Amino acid sequence: MASLVRWVVVALVLVHGLIHLLGAAKGFGWAEVAVLEQPVGPVGGVAWLVAAVLVAAAAAVMAAGLRWWWVAAATAAVVSQAVILTSWSDARWGTIANIVVLLAAGYGFASVGPASLEVEWQQRADSAFDESTGAAAPVTEADLARLPEPVAAYARSSGALGKPHVSSFYAAIHGRIRGGTDQPWMPFTGKQFNSYGASPQRLFFIDASMRGLPVDVLHVFGDGAATMRARVASVVTIVDSAGAEVDRAETVTIFNDLVVLAPAALVDAPIRWSPIDGRRVRGTFTNGSQSASAELVFDADHKLLDFISDDRLRASADGTSFTVQRWSTPIYAYAQLHGRRVAVTGEGRWHAPAPEGEFAYLEFNVDDLVYNARPDWGQDHEKTRHRVRRAAMSTQTQPQQAPAADAEPATALPGNPGGPIGGSP
Repeated sequence: MASLVRWVVVALVLVHGLIHLLGAAKGFGWAEVAVLEQPVGPVGGVAWLVAAVLVAAAAAVMAAGLRWWWVAAATAAVVSQAVILTSWSDARWGTIANIVVLLAAGYGFASVGPASLEVEWQQRADSAFDESTGAAAPVTEADLARLPEPVAAYARSSGALGKPHVSSFYAAIHGRIRGGTDQPWMPFTGKQFNSYGASPQRLFFIDASMRGLPVDVLHVFGDGAATMRARVASVVTIVDSAGAEVDRAETVTIFNDLVVLAPAALVDAPIRWSPIDGRRVRGTFTNGSQSASAELVFDADHKLLDFISDDRLRASADGTSFTVQRWSTPIYAYAQLHGRRVAVTGEGRWHAPAPEGEFAYLEFNVDDLVYNARPDWGQDHEKTRHRVRRAAMSTQTQPQQAPAADAEPATALPGNPGGPIGGSP
């Protein structure tokens, strides 16, 4: 639920609950309540008091953002309406508030209930973690020796050496996204789980806002096949894509995830490397029948500057058609998270032909990144987000501002802006 709408509904529900206290006051004789003309005895007073407590509790649960808030809201609305019916001529206007509460509860059921995309993401992520191979052995210099030197130096500088091989990661991300240069930016928060091994999986759930309406998006990649679904208000499906084109696009993306978010996993990845020069390498990632190639560019401090691929397919607005287009993810800042140096700020860019031209369609900021551990799916990443911001400043409001003094900025590529503009891999 959009933040403003959520707090308006919370305020409405709280006031609605407090109004129920008038019935309790009259029933128990606490005060004269002129607006209630019908008699209310002690039993009625108890009913009004119970309704008041339930409705106020529902407001508190909604404000706290607990996942089952919609159950509390629906229960409170039903009890409230039952009490209103006992004093219909005096309290009938409370029905309007209950209708609003029930509509909010219906949205809550759709967005976080058992049939929601978010719950599907969580169930799939739990299953993927259970299936991921435990990797207790630490990464050694012998492992890094299998990589070309620029890639080995990048993995080494990320803190991979001496730490366990990476079999999975969970990332909390926020940023903004748009469909094209003529489209408005949509802010989003996202959570992603990737697992590696014989059959890599990528699960990415996005909670976005489009023209004030909430939009849920779920990317699923597993067993070499991918799907992408999007729903407005968690109910109306606007994108439902699958097929060879989506499989290929997600293959490029999971390769990009390896490079940007899990450099330690590169030592075990099915990638064929071809060095270009001291700071550039071409890699070809193979997963089943799909292969994807990209050029990786590094700076003198062994930080990844860019990932550039000509194998990505750009989807149409409705997700029904795809066009091969150059795609890149320049990285602008790094930070230390849980003992590893990770990319925390970057972009996704399409290199479209004229008149559209090259443009950023996606901006990302990593709020947390955890390897080889089952995360708390409901965890609040606000503390970690503030710490990351201190190292690499969020740029949603100041897109060309340079990284903070204590950040680790990546050297800007020629022709690319040098500010810490967020993006998603």
